[in-house]
Amino acid sequence: MDTRLTQSSAETAGGKATHLRQVPARIALIGVHGFGTHHLKNLERLAKAGVVELVAVADPNPPSPGALPDTTAVHPDLQSLLAGNHSPDVVIVATPIQTHAPLALAALASGADLYLEKPPVASLADFRQLQAAAEASGRSVQIGFQSLGSQALAAIEQLLQDGTIGTLQGIGATGRWVRDRAYYKRSRWAGKRSIEGVDVVDGVATNPLAHAIATALRIAGARTVEDVASVATDLYRANDIESDDTSVIRIRTATGLPITCALTLCATESVEPYITLQGSEGTAVFHYTEDRLRVSNADGEHSREFGRDDLMENLLDHLATGTELTSALNDSGAFMLVLEAVRTAEPPAPIAPGHVLWVGDGDAARAVVPGIEDALERAIGAHATFSELALPWARPADPAGSADTGAAVSDAVLFDTGGRPLAVQRTGAGLITGLSPRPYLHPVSTLGGTVVTDHLPADHPWHLGAGFALQDVNGTNFWGGRTYTREAGAYVSRQDHGRIELLPANVDPSDTWQLRWLGTDGQPLLTEQRTLSRELLGERAWRLDLGTELTAVVDVSLGSPGSNGAAGSGYGGFFWRLPACTGTRIFTSDAEGEPAIHGSLAPWLAWTANFGEVPGIRSGQPATLVFGAPAGAADPWFVRCSGYPAVGSALAWDRPVALAAGESLRRSLSVWVCDGELSPAAVASLVASA
Repeated sequence: MDTRLTQSSAETAGGKATHLRQVPARIALIGVHGFGTHHLKNLERLAKAGVVELVAVADPNPPSPGALPDTTAVHPDLQSLLAGNHSPDVVIVATPIQTHAPLALAALASGADLYLEKPPVASLADFRQLQAAAEASGRSVQIGFQSLGSQALAAIEQLLQDGTIGTLQGIGATGRWVRDRAYYKRSRWAGKRSIEGVDVVDGVATNPLAHAIATALRIAGARTVEDVASVATDLYRANDIESDDTSVIRIRTATGLPITCALTLCATESVEPYITLQGSEGTAVFHYTEDRLRVSNADGEHSREFGRDDLMENLLDHLATGTELTSALNDSGAFMLVLEAVRTAEPPAPIAPGHVLWVGDGDAARAVVPGIEDALERAIGAHATFSELALPWARPADPAGSADTGAAVSDAVLFDTGGRPLAVQRTGAGLITGLSPRPYLHPVSTLGGTVVTDHLPADHPWHLGAGFALQDVNGTNFWGGRTYTREAGAYVSRQDHGRIELLPANVDPSDTWQLRWLGTDGQPLLTEQRTLSRELLGERAWRLDLGTELTAVVDVSLGSPGSNGAAGSGYGGFFWRLPACTGTRIFTSDAEGEPAIHGSLAPWLAWTANFGEVPGIRSGQPATLVFGAPAGAADPWFVRCSGYPAVGSALAWDRPVALAAGESLRRSLSVWVCDGELSPAAVASLVASA
């Protein structure tokens, strides 16, 4: 063995320490099973290169014969290992989460440097204690977030600096893995929040898919506790466990950047997790387990694979030459703040059995939440929690919206019958700015309970149930998403989003809304009075009547992409986003199908389809929506079926509408919401009866 001594000045978690290190470095491994087997293989590789010597291991369950070099001592625990006069330079801790803190503290107290597997510890208090111990000992601590060793991270930093995808507007982390019952039986701590009063926090966000959160935070430049402004959690479990297996963690950095992590262990099939960088001019998707980066922008799409730096080698280089640690203890502060939010959150809500599909038998059986893949994409697209998405198995959302909106009006059931809600009023106050926050109705249901609206869909997160909005009011976008401009001849990303604010009810009845359309500077461009009423029409149909009166506060121009040069895209005004459906038929009194009806004038438009199908859980139910055109207004129908399901009455189809200050514009229309499939004759009769 080469026993040369080298002098090094190493950057530690709490300062700099100068100490001597032998080459090869003497390594002790605590925990040889589970992820410890990965370390054994890596140490074997490094030993062949003459870099390390595995002098001792500790585990109450000894390794199998032949698993270790003959010269490696075996101990039942760290205490006996440290008493064995092995003098390790580095101690690797790869043990259950709840043991990290005491083992790490003992290793530092012995004078060794430390490689600590993720998550570092099980509470923020333990993390601060570990920071203090590292500072006092002058030793270095590397945290085992292996994905942070990816060389793709430097390329991501560069593309953000270069503006390859424009301005970074948000980050999404998506993880959808599969875990069976055996996974939660692998140890007594698996799936636990605590054991006998000791924190464990073994949930999807803090253990199996913790790298997704840690990597997203690193890309955002959020390393310390101070780099994070807020953390919101929305935790669920389909399995019979204490911790979460399906969750959304929404983080806002100190710079205001939203990071939404949507994670599950109950997917239909396992897919490698990925980080999505949402830029103003494109996207970058980083598959961190594969070190693969895909960039999409106006120049097209290209992919590249990168190498990865080994964290153990990085730690050894750090000790020898002062190279910066890739995953230093202090740089885990932001992640630990997330873990603390999960630890202190209310227990995960169980997903009702009716929304869970079990695949397989015995210990190989695994829970699948049908539709979870779409839910994850919606969550990162809209930066919304499962509750805010109003998923059928999710907790009811906070009725007052997100905590930082200061909303004075709450979401509420607007219409019901026999205790069953027919329409829910949502303020939209908690939506991100890019969605143009505004009030809307969702869900809207038939008398039989079939939901016929959608909101925050992955394809267009700014599509919000049933409501009224415009993309161009004096250059302010009240629709959400990108803005079509005549100058660019295309949709462009602009910081031009307004918001429509629902004021506290001050008139009777309560189904009259008073609203203000606020520009980017917070000043009102329009005021609106919106009325909504309903009439029951027997046991299978009801009618929703909507009216709006827009009054200009200043001289305004009301426009659309169509009025700005996008032929056939004159949407704006009344808009109804439908959920996914099958067997769709769209017709008017004299035309049928999207191509024939889109842009046409007709007194009514009918949409019949099967809604709400969940494979393996329930079949779809037929329903019909009949949209009555605004009385006395020649507003063409906007219809989409092939790309996404939606109907609108276009206020500014191909030319803007001008209003002088104080001038008002009025529109009123009706929507019949019916169970079953109605024929053209039945629809005509229904409309005539009104």
